[in-house]
Amino acid sequence: MTSLDQTDTADLTAQRFATMRPFGGGSPPPVDRTGLPPGPRWPVWLQSAGLLRFRHWFVPHMWRRYGDVFTVRVIPGGRPLVLFTRPEHAKEIFAGDPEVFHAGKGNAILGPVMGEHSLLLQDGREHKRARALLMPAFNGHALRGYRGLVEEVAGAEVGRWRGGEEFRSLDRMNALTLEVILRVVFGVTDEHRLALLRPRVNRTVDVSPAVLLGWGYPGLQRFGPWKRTVENAYALDALIYAEIRERREAGDLTARSDVLSRLILAGNDGDRLTDEELRDQLVTLLLAGHETTATALAWTLHELGSDPAQLARAREAALAGDDDYLEAVLKEAMRLHPVIPMVVRTLMRPASIGGFDLPAGATVGPSILLSHARADNHPDPERFDPERFVGHHPPVNTWIPFGGGVRRCIGAGFSLMEGVVVLRAILSSYDVTAVGSDRPKVRNITSVPRRGSRVRLTSVPALGEESHGLGQSGSVPAAHPGQ
Repeated sequence: MTSLDQTDTADLTAQRFATMRPFGGGSPPPVDRTGLPPGPRWPVWLQSAGLLRFRHWFVPHMWRRYGDVFTVRVIPGGRPLVLFTRPEHAKEIFAGDPEVFHAGKGNAILGPVMGEHSLLLQDGREHKRARALLMPAFNGHALRGYRGLVEEVAGAEVGRWRGGEEFRSLDRMNALTLEVILRVVFGVTDEHRLALLRPRVNRTVDVSPAVLLGWGYPGLQRFGPWKRTVENAYALDALIYAEIRERREAGDLTARSDVLSRLILAGNDGDRLTDEELRDQLVTLLLAGHETTATALAWTLHELGSDPAQLARAREAALAGDDDYLEAVLKEAMRLHPVIPMVVRTLMRPASIGGFDLPAGATVGPSILLSHARADNHPDPERFDPERFVGHHPPVNTWIPFGGGVRRCIGAGFSLMEGVVVLRAILSSYDVTAVGSDRPKVRNITSVPRRGSRVRLTSVPALGEESHGLGQSGSVPAAHPGQ
């Protein structure tokens, strides 16, 4: 285990940036392009820009032009990315041999910020070990233990709102889910340290696709947004390592229920997570579980605020404690507005998928955007309809916001639990009205509402009042069924 008393955290950050290059340290080995599915002949940089920056136009256009399976060539060197859109193809990929279908290499663009020990970047034996150490922190028993604190954070946020307010719900949801991550996952309660962490985390999340690509070119790190991103990474690392060091020495470690404390204690026979491993997993959980859940909630509020009937049904569920229906509402928003565009694997050996013999070195994956938009997967796919998820599940591999197979997102249950708790807190106190239309834009690897999903609040009369209507300006305490 690396001791932070002996190793400067700045050295660890510098080492990570030096070794975790998204495109490797040299020219990648050539990939046999014979027999690849069809795709555009555009310049590689243009295809890369289309996929990263304009995906909501580019990917559907490729589907209409080339069909259910198509190839996009991306930097570096025109590497082939083969996208699939049918559930049977997704099944083949998710069920593929993990020694052949490597997810870590497909996520390499995140390496400089997440680190080599990140669950998203590991493969094979290392991934299996890390997942086993992390899993107890996200099982059903653990989730029930986190729920109370999530309710507390959600209630505090909603308690600051006022009837008649209009705001970007994405901003409010980002603030709320960040607080959940810092308190429930990191276990930070000291307000001074929270104040130091919040801006560092926000700057880590708020990066453009150009900055992501720039991580593959170390020379750029001396300039502009790339330099600021690196400087922020050093500062955030120092704060995280300090928290890890102090937590290891905490006298109440075994009594704490936050994820970091559980991970420090995880393992058997001396197989424990090192400080570097803990740092990488915490940042992974932060990036994978903060903005994604916030964005799903913002889109949910937009859809409910655009349809009074759907809003009324969801409000009834919130007041009645019908968490199953609220989860269906959240899942439908995730279907209609995918936050992540695709799930990718890099082939370590040749493999056959969907009738195509694909070479080693190719990256393959189901398109979440297209899987969720196919009418044969989801009838009338442009309609917001939570009933799709009431009492049953969509056909296998047609709803894949958390991926699938042995690499399915370890925090899926946490995300859904958190989303339901937040929706119940909001809808028990307020009706929301969408202010104008919205559409997605790309922010780092995620897609968020371009206008921030603006909503206007109307206070809901407290339980027991006879009439609904425009409430008084001011907040109404959230009703928590069963309390």
